[in-house]
Amino acid sequence: MFKHSTLQRFTIGAILTLGLAIPFWDSLGAAEPAASRPNIVLIMADDLGFSDLGCYGSEIETPTLDGLAQNGLRFRQFYNTAKCHSSRICLLSGLYCQQAGNEAMDNAVTLAEVLNQAGYFTAMSGKWHLKKEPTDRGFQRYFGHLSGATNFFTGDQTFRINGEPFNDFGKDFYTTDADTDYAIKFVDEATASDKPFFLYVAYNAPHYPLHVKRKDFEKYRTRYRDGWDTIRKQRYARQIESGLIDPRFALSNRPDYIPAWEELSEADKLWEQERMAAFAGMVDCLDQNIGRLVNHLKSAGQFENTLFMFCSDNGACPFERTRGKELRPWDPDSYWCYDTGWAHVGNTPFRWYKQNQHEGGISSPLIVHWPAGLQTDPGSFTDQPGHLIDFMPTLIDVAGAQYPSEFEGRRITPVQGKSLLPILKGQERTPHPWMYFMFSKNRAIRQGDWKIVSANGGKWELYDISKDRSELNDLRGEYPEKAKELIALWHEVAEEVDHLPAKQRGKVTGKPPQPMNSYRADMKAAK
Repeated sequence: MFKHSTLQRFTIGAILTLGLAIPFWDSLGAAEPAASRPNIVLIMADDLGFSDLGCYGSEIETPTLDGLAQNGLRFRQFYNTAKCHSSRICLLSGLYCQQAGNEAMDNAVTLAEVLNQAGYFTAMSGKWHLKKEPTDRGFQRYFGHLSGATNFFTGDQTFRINGEPFNDFGKDFYTTDADTDYAIKFVDEATASDKPFFLYVAYNAPHYPLHVKRKDFEKYRTRYRDGWDTIRKQRYARQIESGLIDPRFALSNRPDYIPAWEELSEADKLWEQERMAAFAGMVDCLDQNIGRLVNHLKSAGQFENTLFMFCSDNGACPFERTRGKELRPWDPDSYWCYDTGWAHVGNTPFRWYKQNQHEGGISSPLIVHWPAGLQTDPGSFTDQPGHLIDFMPTLIDVAGAQYPSEFEGRRITPVQGKSLLPILKGQERTPHPWMYFMFSKNRAIRQGDWKIVSANGGKWELYDISKDRSELNDLRGEYPEKAKELIALWHEVAEEVDHLPAKQRGKVTGKPPQPMNSYRADMKAAK
């Protein structure tokens, strides 16, 4: 189909697209499972930026996740897709978005379907945001909402409990709490069944609307009076001190479309402090709930042999959609969001945001904790890159499961991800031949340390991630042939592996990328 192309040399994916070598992938999972059939808890936060946890540099108090990190492994270079639904597809299927069949995932099996076949009790709580329902895709138990966002206090009509409508929204209902309540119930059911369990908890927090309990808001109400410029520098300093970020990676500058904190009026400063306090309170509450789950696993005697993984679906969200600014964020009728100023803080030290394929959009925390199986030093970091598509082969390996070539009469696309298990064993794994990124007019591909990226249809930029993770020194002019090679590779992968329609593979402009929104315009609209 294409002679001696970079794609043909560097990926099995294209060969499989041509219908070859499928028996190789039929054997995936044949290796002996690590430890003894571990329980698996996979948690995904929503719109949580790279630096929004204490153990990734934040001032927000997250003692549970910090403790798991201190006794586990943190990834410095773990990637999502920069968007809610596509990250969930990658996480569940081990495939890129179009490759899996988009939200329907018709070309894919889910983690739950694979682990169910391997004898696991499978359960989910939280946000689905895909077609059908979790109970149609291998989950034996499910509580949560099918929608992409919900009212944290009153829920919505898409809430389900095991495939049936749920409408028991009492006066004390709060989505993050309810997700945990049902996760704990499902753990108890699994324990009683005497099966290992796979629990996927997809919290909607801290996605907008910024609905927060009053006590959690009050804890942070004055925490942000120094403003986003100072808070961002403080986060960066903590990242350097902890060893998370290499000092060679400079803190990216505040873009011109975000005003300096001191330029804001006193009224605007108060508004900004309060909406960031609401966000911080939601993250704090998220950590409290993960603490409830961890403590329950300990009391049930299930914690030591539980593989626990925590990640986020995209970088911090810059979109201003506030309604009811005059209402307090614990009022169910409120609908607060924050804007580019605080999203820029959330993605410290990187550039750009949710939806963009620069590091600020696609970089996720990944915390791995597994007392019975993790073979790295407690509190260590890894620089080995990973991606959400790696969860499928990883969990197949640790569970001793099998990845099918057909499932329920459907031909299944061979898995694209690579197992993280060697990294968890303290070994070097063979890296991805490339990692591919695309959402709307944002696109990128990373091969080794080289990355080509375009934001919002703007010009391609070339970076050496090993020296410039913050993407501040565009090398396209210095290495035009490398840029040309990677641009061609992106188009080949988009066509041959991700099956991206031609109209979505159109050429980018030669112009500088435009900001996704303007802080000042958004402030005017919010008023």
